[in-house]
Amino acid sequence: MAKKVVLAYSGGLDTSVCIPILKEKYGYDKVITVSVDVGQPRQEVLEAEEKAKKISDGHYTIDARSEFVKDYIFPLIKANGDYEGYVMGTSIARPLIARKVVEVAEKEGAVALAHGCTGKGNDQLRFEAVFRLTGLDVVAPMRDMNLTREWEIDYAKKHGIPVAATSAKPWSVDENIWSRSIEGGRLEDPTFIPPEEIYQWTVSPEKAPAAQTIVMGFEKGVPVSLDGKKLDGVDLIEKLNKIAGSHGVGRTDMIEDRVLGLKARENYEHPAATVLLTAHRDLEKLVLTRLELKFKKLVDEQWSELVYGGLVDEPLYHDLNAFINKTQERVTGSVTVKLYKGNVTVLARASPYALYSEELVSFNTAALDQKDAEGFAKYHGFQARLYKRFVGK
Repeated sequence: MAKKVVLAYSGGLDTSVCIPILKEKYGYDKVITVSVDVGQPRQEVLEAEEKAKKISDGHYTIDARSEFVKDYIFPLIKANGDYEGYVMGTSIARPLIARKVVEVAEKEGAVALAHGCTGKGNDQLRFEAVFRLTGLDVVAPMRDMNLTREWEIDYAKKHGIPVAATSAKPWSVDENIWSRSIEGGRLEDPTFIPPEEIYQWTVSPEKAPAAQTIVMGFEKGVPVSLDGKKLDGVDLIEKLNKIAGSHGVGRTDMIEDRVLGLKARENYEHPAATVLLTAHRDLEKLVLTRLELKFKKLVDEQWSELVYGGLVDEPLYHDLNAFINKTQERVTGSVTVKLYKGNVTVLARASPYALYSEELVSFNTAALDQKDAEGFAKYHGFQARLYKRFVGK
């Protein structure tokens, strides 16, 4: 019986060289590849499929775009998913991809699961948090063999594997519907100014057109419409990526703290994510109480830490989602934003659940007797005044 291993396959350099390595170095008879479509360019999906069919022993392409948006992106929006300023497009996609790989492994009767992650990044943890639930062997050639990008490029050439990366432009790109990450090569130097050529989703803010105003509609924390037109999740995000990207919105150049403790220079593009997270946070401020907002900020941060590490099977992750989903029952309404030269500015917001009362807050109404606040003011800062008696002015 053939000894099979199933490989999470992107079509890039790392996963492509893994195929012959898994046979030559690890002794597997068959390498089955799995590509999961989570919104990367259609051409990229087709190219990965074509390449895999030539160099692997079987290939699966799985369209998981709708599932990705509904079960992963929407919960992220509800939780204002953000890790140190990163909208976590790669992080949130990895558990879904890993689960699809596991499904294929079960179907194929494989004895092992493999990925092309290095031992320096976060993806190894995200894949293996899911893989290791199965009890199957987990193989990571890049990590196990301490491979360098230069070695991989040479190895690929010797084995006739076409790769886009070169020593001159060794950008490593990971893309899905939520974000696009670019790393590697000279980008690893934090003093290096990224060339404009690394960006594909966003125009340079300096070259962006005149301002554009759009209206985002939400129902129970989930985006459902753009400028009053109802759209399903995939269509809405894809359309918003193009609109916001044309205004230079959604670029991040940051020093990121990886789970292992290494600091890394990361470059991201995420136009739709920037708009949706900005609008969602603003709408929450209109409908949630001050104490809800204060506590949810802590919950959101912990939620993002778990997702960044790929720990979506951790019980706490589900516990946090229960609280978050309860708060989102009232996060319904619209937010009007302006897109201009790389910036997103909230202009207005409305909700049937708004805790805002113009009648009560206006300086031009007498709905509240202002004299009632005097008693509150007398006790406000009371302990500080007592403290001053002992230490002097």
